[in-house]
Amino acid sequence: MRRADRLFQIIQILRRGSRPVTADAIAAELETSKRTVYRDIADLIGQRVPIRGEAGVGYVLEGGFDLPPLMLTADEVEVAVLGAQWVATRGDPALAKAAQDLVAKIGAAVPEHLRPLILDPAVRSHRRWDLAEDKLDMARARAAIHAGEKVWLRYADEQGRETERTIWPFAVGYLDAVRLLVAWCELRADFRTFRTDRVVEAKFLQERYPERPGILRARWRKAMNREPYPA
Repeated sequence: MRRADRLFQIIQILRRGSRPVTADAIAAELETSKRTVYRDIADLIGQRVPIRGEAGVGYVLEGGFDLPPLMLTADEVEVAVLGAQWVATRGDPALAKAAQDLVAKIGAAVPEHLRPLILDPAVRSHRRWDLAEDKLDMARARAAIHAGEKVWLRYADEQGRETERTIWPFAVGYLDAVRLLVAWCELRADFRTFRTDRVVEAKFLQERYPERPGILRARWRKAMNREPYPA
């Protein structure tokens, strides 16, 4: 690996880590020596890259630092294209359009030698023709999540029995054939998942719920160790 590529990869490793990353871990990923990592870290610090830490403890990349946009490897381009294809065929209309726009922007910005990976990609994600139809405005649902606002639902379970709920939505799950709205349910006083194709009626209340969406997501992840939630 060229030295310039190695320095770039070290920054990427530190950028994705939420905790200090040791020189051993960096060396193992880059298949180089720990001595080389120490030397590269010192060079990056000398170039004013805000890396904090020390040998034997680990290194972190401080906030506020970024690289020039779209310095992507071939593998990263293929990941972006495959992900955008998946969203374009399974996302709601607003996300599908955004996925197409993303691919166009990447194609216009990457170096010439990477453009064939976008114009004629070797990776493919095909449309699911059995994808269940949303009975909910997913763009508004995502906006409600970002704003931390309540949604009222009339919802039918798998037997067709309807209930009315006021929920605090905080996540959308995209499965192969269905989409799920994950929320705190005031009726059940617990977390619930709602299939968007079973929503009979929805009203976006523009009323903030008392928790932040990020806190609800953290609580829900902890609660996932329990039994699955019935709707």
